[in-house]
Amino acid sequence: MDPLLISGLAFVGVTGMVFAIASLFSEKTSNNVEDRLLVLAGKKQANEAELTRDALLKDGLDGLSGVFKSIAERFDLKLLFAQSDSPITPEVFVMVSIGCGVLGGVFCFLVAAQFAFVPLAAIVFCMGPLLWLMFRRGRRLKKFSTQLPEALALIARALRSGHSLASGIKVVCDEMQAPMSKEMNITYEEQNLGIPLDQALKGMYKRVPNLDLKFFATAVAIQRQSGGDLAEILDKISKVTRERQELLGHVQALTGEGRISGIVLMALPIAIFLCVWKMNPDYVMILFTDEMGRKMVAVAIALQILGAWSIKKIVQIKI
Repeated sequence: MDPLLISGLAFVGVTGMVFAIASLFSEKTSNNVEDRLLVLAGKKQANEAELTRDALLKDGLDGLSGVFKSIAERFDLKLLFAQSDSPITPEVFVMVSIGCGVLGGVFCFLVAAQFAFVPLAAIVFCMGPLLWLMFRRGRRLKKFSTQLPEALALIARALRSGHSLASGIKVVCDEMQAPMSKEMNITYEEQNLGIPLDQALKGMYKRVPNLDLKFFATAVAIQRQSGGDLAEILDKISKVTRERQELLGHVQALTGEGRISGIVLMALPIAIFLCVWKMNPDYVMILFTDEMGRKMVAVAIALQILGAWSIKKIVQIKI
């Protein structure tokens, strides 16, 4: 079969699958819209829990945004956006991802003049915003982990000087930089609104999944139930956190060679393929036109993923 026809059918199939998933997520939204239209037409009585007419009209105008939000909630993108402190909304993120995929496919077709690579390029470029979001999340969590020992020590000093725990958290909000100040400020505002402090700290742990922060939240919950010297506990947690981060730095330095080797081994086959394809396209196109060649490509991708996972497990040491 012609490779151009195969690529076209694959593109149509993936597009159809995306629309099918979108329609599956929007099924519930469509039923709600039908009920609300009946309310607007006066054919159905609105319950007390239903929205007003103005809110219904506004929600109808935001139907596409609602579909994107439902997709984001189903795949837990909302939590990912909260953990990365993303400046864009989930619906904008979805639109940007689709736009990057389209631009990547068009760019690949214009540069390579090979339609067979267009779906692959579209998928790779579509994953770009998600990789950026994951990178932003990792950088933010790493910075929060670095700030946590000093924040705990600051709260402990505030407790020894006679302040309450909430006042100590407020001191952290005023004296430290983001993301620590922002997360502590959210926790401080939540407890001001009536949420118990231990629950507010658990909410912060959900936004910032850090093991030492979990120790802090657990210590606060136990101290509120059974009492004890919270300042001394926070000092010990701060000391243990500093020692763990120091040990983690030594481990990162010792495993640096393995991590660089993994990156080189992962990038080398791709670089060689691109070089050979640039010099002699017909030599590598047999991998996509021949049945055995396509099987070899699939096996190579699977082995690349398996190798990356194995190297990550070897160099990743939990402390």
